[in-house]
Amino acid sequence: MRRRRLLGALAGVGLSGIAGCLGGGSSGGTDDAAGSTDTAETATDSTESAASGDLPLVVDTIDAQGSEAGELSVPVAGTPTILDLFATWCAPCVAQMESLRTLHDEFGDDVAFVSVTNERLGGGLTMDDIRSWWAEHDGSWTVGHDPESELMRAVRANGLPYLVVFDENGTKTWTHRGLASESNIREALEDVR
Repeated sequence: MRRRRLLGALAGVGLSGIAGCLGGGSSGGTDDAAGSTDTAETATDSTESAASGDLPLVVDTIDAQGSEAGELSVPVAGTPTILDLFATWCAPCVAQMESLRTLHDEFGDDVAFVSVTNERLGGGLTMDDIRSWWAEHDGSWTVGHDPESELMRAVRANGLPYLVVFDENGTKTWTHRGLASESNIREALEDVR
């Protein structure tokens, strides 16, 4: 009997994790044309800023297509920044890359694009796997690695993909959990450019 309860509880945890990746279940959302739930939150209504929390944070960057190995402070000082939290196993994260590529081509000179995964290496996942995923999905901006999930905690991310837009002062102006429409991301970037 205990075994059944344990297995049931584990199955529930697994389903919760999948739902988080898919980005469902946030208040105030509206359906967009792609059928996903728009869960954007405007952070300007609160007093959240990079200086008031754990931000800026330094993350390790990866030597990958469009990215150099080193460190980067997020948000990028003095520059509007879009942060994309992703994982290589997350299907909506793959779909989000298409919009991010288009918008990087459009805003890349005015906005810092930073994508960060919190996946831990080992158990079959290597840094080469992350580099391969990045190249396969045509990432051409900075990609980072945060295996301790410090950045996710700092921005209060509660699912993947998770997008955050910061203005040039490091103030969080927009967040989105789940697959965001290109038009919604564009509008958030136009507001800080």
